[in-house]
Amino acid sequence: MQFFMRLPRNRREFALFLLVVSLISVNLIAPTLTCMELGFSPEAWTAAYPALAFVWILVVACVLLTKKPAEWLCDRLADKNDSYNMQILMNIVASVLLLSLILTLLAPIVATGESLGHSAGEFIYRWPRNFGVALFVEALIAQSIARELMNRLHRLQDRKQAIAAPSRQE
Repeated sequence: MQFFMRLPRNRREFALFLLVVSLISVNLIAPTLTCMELGFSPEAWTAAYPALAFVWILVVACVLLTKKPAEWLCDRLADKNDSYNMQILMNIVASVLLLSLILTLLAPIVATGESLGHSAGEFIYRWPRNFGVALFVEALIAQSIARELMNRLHRLQDRKQAIAAPSRQE
Protein backbone atom coordinates (compact mmCIF):
# COMPACT_ATOMS: atom_id res chain seq x y z
CA MET A 1 0.00 0.00 0.00
CA GLN A 2 2.86 2.41 0.78
CA PHE A 3 4.30 1.85 -2.70
CA PHE A 4 0.92 2.69 -4.23
CA MET A 5 0.38 5.80 -2.13
CA ARG A 6 3.89 7.26 -1.85
CA LEU A 7 5.41 6.64 -5.29
CA PRO A 8 4.43 7.95 -8.72
CA ARG A 9 1.70 5.97 -10.49
CA ASN A 10 2.18 7.35 -14.00
CA ARG A 11 4.52 9.45 -16.13
CA ARG A 12 2.96 12.75 -15.12
CA GLU A 13 3.42 11.94 -11.44
CA PHE A 14 6.97 10.70 -12.14
CA ALA A 15 7.72 14.08 -13.76
CA LEU A 16 6.37 15.89 -10.68
CA PHE A 17 8.33 13.59 -8.34
CA LEU A 18 11.52 14.14 -10.37
CA LEU A 19 10.96 17.90 -10.42
CA VAL A 20 10.56 18.08 -6.64
CA VAL A 21 13.48 15.78 -5.82
CA SER A 22 15.83 17.37 -8.34
CA LEU A 23 15.08 20.96 -7.36
CA ILE A 24 15.52 20.25 -3.65
CA SER A 25 18.66 18.21 -4.27
CA VAL A 26 20.36 20.67 -6.58
CA ASN A 27 19.57 23.61 -4.29
CA LEU A 28 21.04 21.82 -1.27
CA ILE A 29 23.80 19.58 -2.62
CA ALA A 30 25.55 21.98 -5.01
CA PRO A 31 25.90 24.88 -2.53
CA THR A 32 26.93 22.49 0.25
CA LEU A 33 29.66 20.96 -1.91
CA THR A 34 30.78 24.41 -3.04
CA CYS A 35 31.07 25.49 0.59
CA MET A 36 33.07 22.38 1.39
CA GLU A 37 35.60 23.46 -1.22
CA LEU A 38 35.58 27.22 -0.62
CA GLY A 39 34.70 27.36 3.08
CA PHE A 40 31.31 27.95 4.64
CA SER A 41 30.29 31.57 4.14
CA PRO A 42 27.40 33.42 2.54
CA GLU A 43 29.64 34.28 -0.41
CA ALA A 44 30.60 30.63 -0.97
CA TRP A 45 26.96 29.55 -0.70
CA THR A 46 25.84 32.09 -3.30
CA ALA A 47 28.81 31.24 -5.55
CA ALA A 48 27.02 28.02 -6.52
CA TYR A 49 23.81 29.69 -7.67
CA PRO A 50 24.79 31.09 -11.10
CA ALA A 51 25.44 27.58 -12.41
CA LEU A 52 22.48 25.82 -10.77
CA ALA A 53 20.20 25.91 -13.82
CA PHE A 54 22.83 24.17 -15.93
CA VAL A 55 23.62 21.67 -13.18
CA TRP A 56 19.89 20.99 -12.71
CA ILE A 57 19.50 20.15 -16.42
CA LEU A 58 22.52 17.83 -16.15
CA VAL A 59 21.06 16.17 -13.05
CA VAL A 60 17.68 15.54 -14.68
CA ALA A 61 19.35 14.12 -17.79
CA CYS A 62 21.54 11.84 -15.65
CA VAL A 63 18.55 10.67 -13.59
CA LEU A 64 16.71 9.72 -16.76
CA LEU A 65 19.78 7.96 -18.21
CA THR A 66 20.52 6.02 -15.02
CA LYS A 67 16.92 5.08 -14.14
CA LYS A 68 17.09 1.56 -15.64
CA PRO A 69 20.63 0.78 -14.41
CA ALA A 70 19.64 1.99 -10.92
CA GLU A 71 16.56 -0.25 -10.97
CA TRP A 72 18.74 -3.18 -12.05
CA LEU A 73 21.22 -2.48 -9.23
CA CYS A 74 18.39 -2.04 -6.73
CA ASP A 75 17.00 -5.44 -7.73
CA ARG A 76 20.41 -6.92 -6.83
CA LEU A 77 20.59 -5.07 -3.49
CA ALA A 78 17.03 -5.54 -2.24
CA ASP A 79 14.85 -8.62 -2.13
CA LYS A 80 11.25 -8.40 -3.34
CA ASN A 81 10.14 -9.50 0.15
CA ASP A 82 12.04 -6.68 1.90
CA SER A 83 10.05 -3.96 3.63
CA TYR A 84 8.96 -0.79 1.89
CA ASN A 85 11.59 1.23 3.78
CA MET A 86 14.39 -1.18 2.84
CA GLN A 87 13.41 -1.16 -0.83
CA ILE A 88 13.21 2.64 -0.86
CA LEU A 89 16.59 2.91 0.87
CA MET A 90 18.22 0.50 -1.59
CA ASN A 91 16.70 2.43 -4.49
CA ILE A 92 18.13 5.67 -3.09
CA VAL A 93 21.55 4.10 -2.51
CA ALA A 94 21.64 2.66 -6.06
CA SER A 95 20.51 5.93 -7.64
CA VAL A 96 22.85 8.12 -5.59
CA LEU A 97 25.76 5.78 -6.26
CA LEU A 98 25.35 6.00 -10.04
CA LEU A 99 24.49 9.69 -10.09
CA SER A 100 27.34 10.67 -7.79
CA LEU A 101 29.85 8.80 -9.93
CA ILE A 102 28.73 10.63 -13.07
CA LEU A 103 28.05 14.03 -11.53
CA THR A 104 31.35 14.14 -9.62
CA LEU A 105 33.02 14.17 -13.04
CA LEU A 106 30.57 16.25 -15.06
CA ALA A 107 29.06 18.83 -12.67
CA PRO A 108 32.34 20.76 -12.13
CA ILE A 109 32.77 20.93 -15.91
CA VAL A 110 29.26 22.33 -16.39
CA ALA A 111 29.34 24.60 -13.34
CA THR A 112 32.83 26.10 -13.61
CA GLY A 113 34.22 25.11 -16.99
CA GLU A 114 36.79 22.91 -15.27
CA SER A 115 38.53 20.51 -17.64
CA LEU A 116 37.68 16.82 -17.67
CA GLY A 117 41.31 16.04 -16.82
CA HIS A 118 41.20 18.20 -13.70
CA SER A 119 37.81 16.85 -12.71
CA ALA A 120 39.02 13.26 -13.16
CA GLY A 121 42.19 14.04 -11.22
CA GLU A 122 40.14 15.30 -8.27
CA PHE A 123 37.61 12.45 -8.50
CA ILE A 124 39.16 10.26 -5.80
CA TYR A 125 38.94 13.14 -3.29
CA ARG A 126 35.56 14.50 -4.32
CA TRP A 127 33.47 11.41 -4.89
CA PRO A 128 33.23 10.01 -1.30
CA ARG A 129 32.25 13.44 0.01
CA ASN A 130 29.79 14.01 -2.82
CA PHE A 131 28.25 10.57 -2.32
CA GLY A 132 27.82 11.16 1.41
CA VAL A 133 26.23 14.59 1.04
CA ALA A 134 23.94 13.42 -1.78
CA LEU A 135 22.89 10.30 0.11
CA PHE A 136 22.04 12.37 3.20
CA VAL A 137 20.02 14.94 1.21
CA GLU A 138 18.22 12.34 -0.91
CA ALA A 139 17.38 9.88 1.86
CA LEU A 140 16.42 12.32 4.59
CA ILE A 141 15.17 15.42 2.82
CA ALA A 142 14.42 15.46 -0.92
CA GLN A 143 12.83 12.05 -1.44
CA SER A 144 10.98 12.19 1.88
CA ILE A 145 9.34 15.44 0.83
CA ALA A 146 8.53 14.13 -2.65
CA ARG A 147 7.03 10.89 -1.28
CA GLU A 148 4.87 12.85 1.16
CA LEU A 149 3.73 15.05 -1.73
CA MET A 150 2.80 11.92 -3.71
CA ASN A 151 0.93 10.54 -0.69
CA ARG A 152 -1.11 13.74 -0.34
CA LEU A 153 -1.76 13.89 -4.09
CA HIS A 154 -2.98 10.28 -4.12
CA ARG A 155 -5.21 10.80 -1.08
CA LEU A 156 -6.75 13.83 -2.80
CA GLN A 157 -7.27 11.86 -6.01
CA ASP A 158 -8.80 8.95 -4.09
CA ARG A 159 -11.20 11.31 -2.28
CA LYS A 160 -12.27 12.87 -5.59
CA GLN A 161 -12.89 9.42 -7.07
CA ALA A 162 -14.88 8.35 -4.00
CA ILE A 163 -17.06 11.44 -4.28
CA ALA A 164 -17.57 10.98 -8.04
CA ALA A 165 -18.28 7.21 -7.81
CA PRO A 166 -21.75 7.44 -6.11
CA SER A 167 -22.94 10.04 -8.60
CA ARG A 168 -21.99 7.75 -11.50
CA GLN A 169 -24.10 4.92 -10.07
CA GLU A 170 -27.28 7.01 -9.98
